[in-house]
Amino acid sequence: MTTTKVKRSPARHINQSGFSQWHYDSDAAGGRDSRRRSELVGQWERENSGALKRAFYAVGENVRRHYGKACAIMLAFIVGAAFASGPDSAAVNLQLRERLRRSESKVKAREGELELTRLELARLNQIVDNSRRYKVSADLAESIYDIALSEGIDPKVAFALVNVESEFYHKAVSPKGAVGLTQVMPATARLLQPGVAYSDLFNHETNLRLGFRYLRDMIAYYDGDLNLALTAYNRGPGTVDKIRKKGGDPSNGYARAVISGDK
Repeated sequence: MTTTKVKRSPARHINQSGFSQWHYDSDAAGGRDSRRRSELVGQWERENSGALKRAFYAVGENVRRHYGKACAIMLAFIVGAAFASGPDSAAVNLQLRERLRRSESKVKAREGELELTRLELARLNQIVDNSRRYKVSADLAESIYDIALSEGIDPKVAFALVNVESEFYHKAVSPKGAVGLTQVMPATARLLQPGVAYSDLFNHETNLRLGFRYLRDMIAYYDGDLNLALTAYNRGPGTVDKIRKKGGDPSNGYARAVISGDK
């Protein structure tokens, strides 16, 4: 029986890394030429395929390493081109908006300064007017005005109350023991400011603050009724409540004198 030898041709296969490799299928007997060819192909692959792989990986690494920088440069170029594209560009519009914002801020600041100046002029005018009207020093008029506002009392009512109570004499003492500009009772003063000394009630700032604070408390107690609050300031809330509870009118002319005096 004759055995026919089949001569195998080299076959090219693609390996997992994507590179082709040559394989030779030799017959059973094999031959020196076949082995020689296989060795030469293997040597070529070792010498050349490795270099190609290294070159390919090197290119891929460079692309990966510089990809972010390239994108950033490209984005900066696009944005820069958009901002510098002409008089209607985003850069010009942004600059104009910023200038407009700064100008608006300056205008608002100036408006705020003008409003403060206007308020200060109004304050000084009222102080001067009351100083002339009641013939008191500007310092005392200023104290009455500022302390009244700080205690929530209308300065006009405050000036009229001090005029009715003491005629602006800071050492005034009533037959019932009321003291100073606002004729505050020492017991009431101690309730409003525990520890306050009797001598302190002759200090005009202390006296004004305690007297106006007491009036503010009376206004709150009578739900904003200034007539009742002033009457209670003069007669005491206990007396006013007792008369009202019986259906009477606690008015004694004091509130009318103060309110008419502030006009």
